[in-house]
Amino acid sequence: LGLGPLRGGQAAAAGGVRDEVKEYYGKVLQKSADLQTNACCTAVELPQEVKAAIGKVHPEVVSKYFGCGLCVPEALSGLSVLDLGCGSGRDCYVLAQLVGESGSVVGVDMTDEQLSTARQHVAWHADAFGYARPNTDFKQGYIEDLKGIGLGDETFDVVVSNCVVNLSPDKAAVLREAFRVLKAGGEMYFSDVYADRRVPPHLRDDPLLYGECLGGALYWNDFLALAKAAGFADPRLVEATPDGPPGSAPASSPRDPTSPPHGRQDAPITVANPALEEKLCGIRFYSATYRLFKLPGRLEADCEDYGQAVVYKGTLPGRAAAFDLDSHHHIEAGKVFPVCGNTYHMLASTRFRQHFEYVGAHPHEAGKSAHFGIFDGCGKSLPFASASAAGAGGQCC
Repeated sequence: LGLGPLRGGQAAAAGGVRDEVKEYYGKVLQKSADLQTNACCTAVELPQEVKAAIGKVHPEVVSKYFGCGLCVPEALSGLSVLDLGCGSGRDCYVLAQLVGESGSVVGVDMTDEQLSTARQHVAWHADAFGYARPNTDFKQGYIEDLKGIGLGDETFDVVVSNCVVNLSPDKAAVLREAFRVLKAGGEMYFSDVYADRRVPPHLRDDPLLYGECLGGALYWNDFLALAKAAGFADPRLVEATPDGPPGSAPASSPRDPTSPPHGRQDAPITVANPALEEKLCGIRFYSATYRLFKLPGRLEADCEDYGQAVVYKGTLPGRAAAFDLDSHHHIEAGKVFPVCGNTYHMLASTRFRQHFEYVGAHPHEAGKSAHFGIFDGCGKSLPFASASAAGAGGQCC
């Protein structure tokens, strides 16, 4: 999994991967239509405010967009945002509008040609948005080493990334760096490509498959382990789109990484290239968006029940009726919604705090919160065979 820093031969191999990615995205691909699969350009339904924001982005920037999902989270006004692997800057310029003139967006990329496009239009966008000065900045460097380009600890409220982590030769380092630069209560909100199994070495080493975001795709369960090791204790899936023939049904199980959120439809990642399909030997790929909160000391390994609930006020822009925290939490406005301790903190200890009312004490506040065991419906249950026969109730000793 690459949990430690790269050394020796690993570092040399990483350099080779980076050179191949630079070549593919800087020289081979000139526009989105040059891609040979849709892994890097999966269509998703965009909120109205995002559609409007894209409409104000320079056409050249949009034409060179490569992304596999939607990496625009809610409640961004006034925040500082970092985009890992920003490419030509499309998402940065969308985010620049959503954070407003008082917010800021920094994009990081290693590819000369992509950064040249992004930087060329900084002043143009500030003028188009009606800002007195630009609120965007673009830095050249590696997303595995943000400290090397001067990004300090706890600098950003939100980190986003759009179909780039799979291109990194050291994905664990990317997650560790994202955790480091995030402020407490911040989140990494990103889309990427995942596989239903570990991609074998001969496919990982294929330059075309790697450049198309398939060769470097993580096995989804390995990703969860890496995220937790980096400090993100409870990764939450927002949405996922599986490959396969149109209309094919995804697997479904508790906390399944392929299960779509409330009201959203799956769309396939298709290769549409017989030679590449034959190479892949039945591996299924998924475009998925995750949100990872930095809440040190607050999130537990599992969803625990402290008898808590929240009530959504309906105050998030564009989400008056309901708010989707993730694929398993569709929270309707005005309705008491029971939550586990982790979900409670993802709302009460982050920028979402003001948009909810809260029932019950914070978990871990000594003497203030009773514990009722594992939270029902989170994919884990009491393991003892007699538990179901005993029923939910019981007498205290």
